Amino acid sequence: MAMSVMAIFYFIPDCGYSSVYNSLLSQCTPLHTGKIEVVNRLKEELVYATIKNYTIQYDQTWIFDKIHHEINQFCSAQTLQEVYITLFDTLDERLAQALQKVCNVWAPAIEILAVRVTKPRIPEQIKRNYEAMEGEKTKLLIATEAQKVVEMEAETDKKKATIEAEKKRLVSEIEMKRMIMEKEAESKVSELEDKIQSAHSRARTDASFYSAVKEAEGNEKRLTDSFIEYQRIKSVANNSKIYFGERIPNMLLSRDVN
Repeated sequence: MAMSVMAIFYFIPDCGYSSVYNSLLSQCTPLHTGKIEVVNRLKEELVYATIKNYTIQYDQTWIFDKIHHEINQFCSAQTLQEVYITLFDTLDERLAQALQKVCNVWAPAIEILAVRVTKPRIPEQIKRNYEAMEGEKTKLLIATEAQKVVEMEAETDKKKATIEAEKKRLVSEIEMKRMIMEKEAESKVSELEDKIQSAHSRARTDASFYSAVKEAEGNEKRLTDSFIEYQRIKSVANNSKIYFGERIPNMLLSRDVN
């Protein structure tokens, strides 16, 4: 079973300056990368081969010189904003992976355990520019958040108004339905009363008609020749005066009207 030995800490005190692109000035800016700490160890079974191939100064080739190269590669591919702020937290892992990748091919005995990079230093003027820019960003962020709060409050008020309007609409709709139902009920009652009244009127009409028909039938049965003669004589007898003409049976009947 392979074992690892000799955990070694390397402090690279000064990696010098690397050139990075400054988007604020649209030009390259020197960046002092500061101190870098590299922790590595050698696999026991490969120690002799490593010393034989690269001497005891193997770290100069595969750590010191390589770390300078990787720093320059990283800085040349990124902007000052990325190196100093947005991507700085990934720099340790990037350097460790880059060193280990090369060691796996040319010096497999070396295991890179950790890389820790101090915050790079930038020129004071540019630093002040960045601080001013961050201050403005903070102000903008605060203003944006305040605007969001105002928008949220406005949206809340709008939702409240919408809910209140919807509530009133529903109440109005319910009230309208209630009134319609009452009117329909009143209409049905009125229609029923009309039907009852019509039935009563029809019944009275039918009764009157039936009475008249029966009376007519009775009168028809009474209109005999003897009854007609009786009525004629009775009518003549009721006259107060009778005037006889020159010839009989011609005569003039007259009745005084008081």
